Amino acid sequence: MASTPPKADALPVRRQATLAFRLARAIAWPVFHAVFEIRVEGRAHIPAGPYVLIANHLNWPDYWLLLLCFPSEPRIHFLANPANLVTHPVHWAVVKAVGGYIPVDLKHHAGPTLFHHVDHCLRVGGVVAIFPEAAYGPAEGRLQETFKSGFAHFAVDNRVPVLPVALSGTRDLWLRKRLRLVIGEPIAPGGDAEALVDRGREALARLLPAYVEPAGRKPLRKFLTNLLY
Repeated sequence: MASTPPKADALPVRRQATLAFRLARAIAWPVFHAVFEIRVEGRAHIPAGPYVLIANHLNWPDYWLLLLCFPSEPRIHFLANPANLVTHPVHWAVVKAVGGYIPVDLKHHAGPTLFHHVDHCLRVGGVVAIFPEAAYGPAEGRLQETFKSGFAHFAVDNRVPVLPVALSGTRDLWLRKRLRLVIGEPIAPGGDAEALVDRGREALARLLPAYVEPAGRKPLRKFLTNLLY
C-alpha cells in the first residue's frame, strides 16, 4: 500500500479518452446490457463540451451509466480523493491509465486548489460530473432537500452550461431491471451561482420520471442492489 497520497496533478485530466478507458468501456458495456435493460432519452441535448453534468444519485450503477451512455469524449470526470484511490500500486496504475478523476481532498486540496483542478478540466475541454445531493437518495422519483452549490460556481466561473440528467431505476436492482437516463436541455450559466443552483435543481426535479415498482419476480435483487456496498 502506498505510504503517502499521490500529488493531485498526478491524475490525467483532459478532453481525450485514454486507450485504457476505451477498453474498459468496451468490456463493461455488453456486461451492463446483459444484466440490465437500459433506456436513454435526450441524447441530442448533450453539448459538444465542455460542460458541468449534474444528476440525482440512487446507487452504485449511477457512475457507470453516465460513463457508458455518454460519449467517450469529451471525457467525463468525477471528483475523488486521490488518497482513497491508492490502495495498491497496481490499482493506482489502473486509475491513472483510465483517468476520469478530478482530485479533491477536503483536508489538503479544498478551496482554491479544488477550483484550480476543476477549472483546468473544463478549460482543456473535459466534462465535470457532480451528484449535488452528495449521498444516495432514499427513494426514486424525488430529490433530497440537500443540494450542494459547487456545480453552479464551476459553471459560472468557466462560462460553461449545466446539463441535468435524471436517473431512474437504480435504487433497487435485479436481473433485467429497466434503468433510465433522461437528459435535459443544457442550462446557460447566465446570472449568479445562487440563481443557477435553483435553476439546476428545478430542471433536474422536472426530469425525474414517475416510478412504479414493477410486479413479478426480481432475480438477484439483494445481490445486485448491494453489489458495491
